[in-house]
Amino acid sequence: MRKLLVAGVVVLAAATGCTAHGDGRPAPKIPRTASGSLEQLAHRAGCAKPDVQTDADELRQANCGSGRSRWVLATFATDRGQAEWLDAADDYGGTYLVGRRWIAVGPDRVVTELRGRLGGTVERSSSHHSGSSGGGGHEESPGSGHTGHH
Repeated sequence: MRKLLVAGVVVLAAATGCTAHGDGRPAPKIPRTASGSLEQLAHRAGCAKPDVQTDADELRQANCGSGRSRWVLATFATDRGQAEWLDAADDYGGTYLVGRRWIAVGPDRVVTELRGRLGGTVERSSSHHSGSSGGGGHEESPGSGHTGHH
């Protein structure tokens, strides 16, 4: 079931215009990585009414935004569940904003904006761009506000 959810999230990210952030806008100041429930994280990210698609003990997932600004927020009951989700997602490629037991997925521009509200670390899977499976990217600048797992 998890692989189907991962595939759906990645297809959504691709369909909403996964493009590089190269429009010359300055990068937002990165806050300390947020934590909380799916609803708390969604609210902090500016998603007033998250559309919950999956509500299970180990995974909660909701859609936020619309059109090219559509993104997905997933929260996990365990670090292991999150790690397994990311491992499966690597096969599909994409850009992910990763926090402690949560992940946001969407177009690069949206993930960059969300990072300015939620903190976290941006991870890019190279398979999204190269068509290969495996490998991955990790983007974290010094002083980014990412303080690791608490």
